[in-house]
Amino acid sequence: MLKIGIIIGSTRPGRRAPQLAQWIYDLAVKKGGAEYELIDIQDYDLPVLDEPIPASQGKYSQPHTLKWAAKIDSLDGFIFVTPEYNHSISGALKNAIDFIYAEWINKAAGFVSYGTTGGARAVEHLRGIMAEVQVADVRAHISLSLFTDFVNFSDFKPHDWHLGQANAMLDQLLNWSGAMKALRQQLSEKAKAA
Repeated sequence: MLKIGIIIGSTRPGRRAPQLAQWIYDLAVKKGGAEYELIDIQDYDLPVLDEPIPASQGKYSQPHTLKWAAKIDSLDGFIFVTPEYNHSISGALKNAIDFIYAEWINKAAGFVSYGTTGGARAVEHLRGIMAEVQVADVRAHISLSLFTDFVNFSDFKPHDWHLGQANAMLDQLLNWSGAMKALRQQLSEKAKAA
């Protein structure tokens, strides 16, 4: 069974990301096809990157890094729930991604974004970051507006038209996560045989 982590990409007090993460989690569980888990980066207490050796070397020394790496390693795909801060993702999410490297490789990702412009610019930045850590990101993504999908800019009330986007993103993510899992298994078998 595929394992998909829904990553809450903000640590700001009063953040809206947990509401959106719960919404996509509920839709995903109803759809099936994988085990889904909410993952809040806030729970990992990651300071500003404090590993002395680049993540690409895989020589993690901090307990918080090891805990984060084990969680990401256990997953086959991701749904990033990201706000848009200053035309990009939150610093906390970028920091969490930068802590590790090999644990991201050859997996798939989908996106749920929000902000005054639906978080579209955050997703564009996130796509570039995903390419660098070798995560295949799916085309369909959910873009939610603080103006139309929230009551008083705080209580999440998504319009029904987002359900089509959500289903498309989940379908693509499940397909790609399955394909990438098969690829990882094939590469692992090749490495063992070498």
